[in-house]
Amino acid sequence: MTSFPSSTIEIPDSSRVPRHVAVIMDGNGRWAKQRYLPRVAGHKRGVESVRTLVRACAERGVAFLTLFAFSSENWRRPAEEVSFLLQLFAVALEQEVGRLHENGIRFRVIGDIAAFDARLVRLIRDAEALTAGNSRLTLTVAANYGGRWDMMQAVARMLAERPALAAGFSEHDLTPYLSLNYAPEPDLFIRTGGEQRVSNFLLWQLAYAELYFTDTLWPDFDAACLDRAIVSYQQRERRFGRTSEQLPAGAGLAMLRFEGPGVE
Repeated sequence: MTSFPSSTIEIPDSSRVPRHVAVIMDGNGRWAKQRYLPRVAGHKRGVESVRTLVRACAERGVAFLTLFAFSSENWRRPAEEVSFLLQLFAVALEQEVGRLHENGIRFRVIGDIAAFDARLVRLIRDAEALTAGNSRLTLTVAANYGGRWDMMQAVARMLAERPALAAGFSEHDLTPYLSLNYAPEPDLFIRTGGEQRVSNFLLWQLAYAELYFTDTLWPDFDAACLDRAIVSYQQRERRFGRTSEQLPAGAGLAMLRFEGPGVE
């Protein structure tokens, strides 16, 4: 397994384009309500935005894209909406995985999928197996996922395999058991819909991510919106605990301007 640096132990490399983008796709219901449509119409439209974002990230050289599709707290929503979301996930897998594979995209799911029905679990595992050898972009969908669950299951698995670590363990010991152990920590976190919180998403992995919040509702999020988020990312000083004076020459605000589509 590839080992990636921990931002609290080592200083990760920074680049013009974020290597890993993580997204909370918020605002589907409000998008539908503004148009006097049922909430499910917003979720259906949101699938189109996922397709757009995957394509845009691949074109811009983003290597990892992680999307929060269904949280461990989303079970609290009306049963009809939960059922529709899970059915929509299954349909999207049936319709999109072949296209992902043709475009060299690796597909992964993190979360406690044991709670899903057998058909959805089979679709997930088949999609992961089909695309396992792809390397252009790794698309991860977090489904029935929570950051606290992730840390708790990681500790439980680690101690089950290495009980001697109950006396004490390090980040290096725990990291291989986290759900996203195959990816570097996110460089850029995006949340659409105007809310400004991380909502139990990747609590461990977002330690030093650059946070970007936008009022744009998820169904309206397109490639130009991604470019604006990347420009904002490029204007940050990524210090990882250091002072500005310690940064390499050319880092920070002077470093970058993204000349991507949709940026004037």
